[in-house]
Amino acid sequence: MPELPDVLAQESTALWNSFQKAAKEQNLEIPADTGIATAVQTSLALSRFVRQTAHRKPEMIADLIVSGDLTGPYAAGVLGCRFQQHLSGGATPTVSASQYATLRDLSKNDFDKLLRLFRHREMVRIAIRDLAGLAELQATLLDLTNLADFCLHQAYDFIYAKLGEQWGTPTGQHGRAQHLVILGMGKLGAHELNFSSDIDLIFAYPEDGHTTGGIKTTSNEDFFVRLCRSLIQTIGSGTADGFVFRVDTRLRPFGESGPLVLSFQRMESYYETHGREWERYALIKARTVAGDMDAGRRLLDDLKPFIFRRYLDYSAFESLRDMKRRISAEVQGKGLQDNIKLGPGGIREIEFFGQIFQLIRGGVEPELQVRGILPVLDQLVLNGYIPRETGKDLKQAYTFLRLTENRIQAYADQQRHELPKTPDEQLILAAAMNFESWTAFNDAIAAQRSKVHFYFNALLEGGESDEADSGDSAGQLSALWQNVLEESHSLAILAAAEYDDPAKALQIIGSLRDDPILRPMSAMGRNRLLKIMPLLIKEAGRTERPQQVLQRLFDLIRSICRRTAYLSLLYEYPATMSHLVRLFESSPWITRLLCRHPVLLDEMLDARSLYQPPGKAALARELCSRLANIPNDDLEQQLETLRVFKQINLLRVAASDITNVLPLMKVSDHLSDLAEVILNEVVALSWNHLVVQHGAPACRLDNEPCSRGFAVIAYGKLGGFELGYGSDLDLVFLHVAAPGQTRGGRRPIDNTQFFARLGQRVLHILSTHTAAGILYDTDMRLRPSGDSGMLVSHLDGFRQYQLKDAWNWEHQALIRARAVTGDAAVQNKFEQIRREVLCRRRNKARLREEVVSMRARLRDAQPTANDDTFDIKQGPGGIVDIEFLVQYLILCHAHKYPEITQWTDNVRQLQELARHRIINRQAAFILRRAYLILRAMGHRLNLKGLPAQIDARRFKELRALVQRCWHQYMR
Repeated sequence: MPELPDVLAQESTALWNSFQKAAKEQNLEIPADTGIATAVQTSLALSRFVRQTAHRKPEMIADLIVSGDLTGPYAAGVLGCRFQQHLSGGATPTVSASQYATLRDLSKNDFDKLLRLFRHREMVRIAIRDLAGLAELQATLLDLTNLADFCLHQAYDFIYAKLGEQWGTPTGQHGRAQHLVILGMGKLGAHELNFSSDIDLIFAYPEDGHTTGGIKTTSNEDFFVRLCRSLIQTIGSGTADGFVFRVDTRLRPFGESGPLVLSFQRMESYYETHGREWERYALIKARTVAGDMDAGRRLLDDLKPFIFRRYLDYSAFESLRDMKRRISAEVQGKGLQDNIKLGPGGIREIEFFGQIFQLIRGGVEPELQVRGILPVLDQLVLNGYIPRETGKDLKQAYTFLRLTENRIQAYADQQRHELPKTPDEQLILAAAMNFESWTAFNDAIAAQRSKVHFYFNALLEGGESDEADSGDSAGQLSALWQNVLEESHSLAILAAAEYDDPAKALQIIGSLRDDPILRPMSAMGRNRLLKIMPLLIKEAGRTERPQQVLQRLFDLIRSICRRTAYLSLLYEYPATMSHLVRLFESSPWITRLLCRHPVLLDEMLDARSLYQPPGKAALARELCSRLANIPNDDLEQQLETLRVFKQINLLRVAASDITNVLPLMKVSDHLSDLAEVILNEVVALSWNHLVVQHGAPACRLDNEPCSRGFAVIAYGKLGGFELGYGSDLDLVFLHVAAPGQTRGGRRPIDNTQFFARLGQRVLHILSTHTAAGILYDTDMRLRPSGDSGMLVSHLDGFRQYQLKDAWNWEHQALIRARAVTGDAAVQNKFEQIRREVLCRRRNKARLREEVVSMRARLRDAQPTANDDTFDIKQGPGGIVDIEFLVQYLILCHAHKYPEITQWTDNVRQLQELARHRIINRQAAFILRRAYLILRAMGHRLNLKGLPAQIDARRFKELRALVQRCWHQYMR
């Protein structure tokens, strides 16, 4: 509770004594609750509105004290109870809900009077609690918002019923009754209404049609226009009893010149065709506040794609920058220095700060789709978009300014935002804000506003670089792009821009400029393209292969030209263009990835995440977070999210790889981790879907129940932690279903059939083509009996097959197999079976013969070798020779040294073979070194989009050493 200075303390005592005297004259009992008495006494000194009420309606103040309504926030339903008390004419008794019917007996004038008196009482209550410090800011804002919602509900129900008596009930095409949807905008929509705020409303109704059942009939549109006009008059017009809330409808489609109310279809059509950035900005806070609440939610869901674009919306920058310029110009032109809402460092600047992030990022980050500014600031800090200190400063300033605004307005129940000019009012406001003097308060609010204005001024800076706008070279390159120069002049400009073949570069530029794909671009899109072209041409010229990089950049432009938001991104964030050029110069693979999936350009905004791929645990958290906001039955969106997640993280790994942040082994580790995280989530999604449909299967392992009874086994590159950028996934699915049917679902099926469907759904999610591509190509041929075998094998059957029917080459493959996701018990059992199979004693001569024969068949299956080239994988002394040699040695010696089977990757397998002296350390070193060198070379060729072949003269000695090892140990 604020400490009052002596002059106000004396005044408050006199006012309290005067109120007590008036109450006594009317036989009003005032309880001796010193806390509440002090609160009311304090508010009498700080608010002329409360003071006048105490003088003119002492019974209202007495009722607030007696009822206990000043002691705390209202519980649910209390507002309705207090309204019923007013309706019954009583001061404190509670009236049963059945007496709500008496509303219909009121005339409109009587109802308007009743609503105003009710509003007056509740506003006095809110003012006293706020001024006396009995309510926190958020509680006050919520009280004000709930009061407005309640009054709108009551007014709507009353007027709808009255109109219905004459005109009947509006109906839609199927004869269903139609109701109005009242959208609250701005502070009302955000549950942040201030003490004497306007309420911004937009009206809509679901369907066109006609009224039925009344004395007269009319169109739905006419009925709702009449209703809206009457509602605005009831809520907003001033009478001898005051007003309820001032109403502003200028945010509706077409503004003041537009229809007062629109059907859903016409409203959606308006926003789709005519909607502007400021309307998106306004609709962020939109909320259904009265009328048909369910229909309102449907309407806002349908408008969500307009409000929140499903991509990072950089196209909004120009409009937002224009909005910011208008705000700044208004501040300077209207003398708003003392206006704490619209002036410099005011409330509007804080709201603008938060909402631009919502407009740009809200479509892809649902946690930003909130209405209140404080939760938005929290999310911006949490996601790392603004520093923690910035968020803290803005939240403190917002709270301070909103408290000040409420106390300015509570003084006289007037819509004011200016700091007071008279010494008396300055003293009162300073005291209400708990400051000893006006000077101390003025210094504090100036400090808060200074911080806000600093952050506001820093917004949206950096897009208009001096180099791009004013440099001679930029101007010349812009003219070159527009083809207004002589060819000789254009060639000279390109030569000055460091192009070693200016004629070729000019041809590439002309090819894009004349490409038919650019013709449908809008004027705005062409303007954005004009802005970035000088920058692209200049950046490409700085590279070692300027023409090649320019061609790759232009391939990207062709893929994004119809989504001009990405053109804005390149212009607004010059650092993004630098990253792009660097990566495009290094890798056509990355070029193709970004051209196919431009959404990945968003990742280039933050170099910290671009060049620091997350670990496995962080990957799992990120994917879980992305999927958490998608409905369980929305498979399409789940598929899209999984694919975008994979592409984002492929780009992060590739960027780190190309810039040598990650060594080869770490690259493969990251790619393998990514695949495992995705597989784990795909299995979970598939399992959950099938359990809803069919119930859960019963599973048993070693005669004991187990939870899910399913595991995914990875072979090949994923099994060996050697996954590349375009690698397939070699998978085997295992289950331990018990006999019987699933339980708990709508359509029970056989347990084994459940797992067959589970495998099918996993493959479907992995391999289905969508606009975002596929997750992974999968190869299931390593399952028991290959293509003719069951898609999902029982673990017992898998063991029997491996022990009795599998070929040696299948045991070779098993050496590089490991469980990557699924039931832990099944994974452990698979590892036992793997070791059991690999550690069997084998006939060495027969094994050698089969391994050599299989190696020869693989080599013969390749295209005829060219004497001038060497195939890194299949050529003599290449990767497959090393892998086959290692596998042969493990199968030969695992019965004696089981430890050599523990790893699935070649490098550690070679270390184990050397540790047990199966091969000598020199041979192990040669084979490991050759393996890593050849893998790294193949990796680099893959990133460059080239086949895995090199000049036959390269690594000749190294390959010869590999072949010598082959002959030494395969004897």
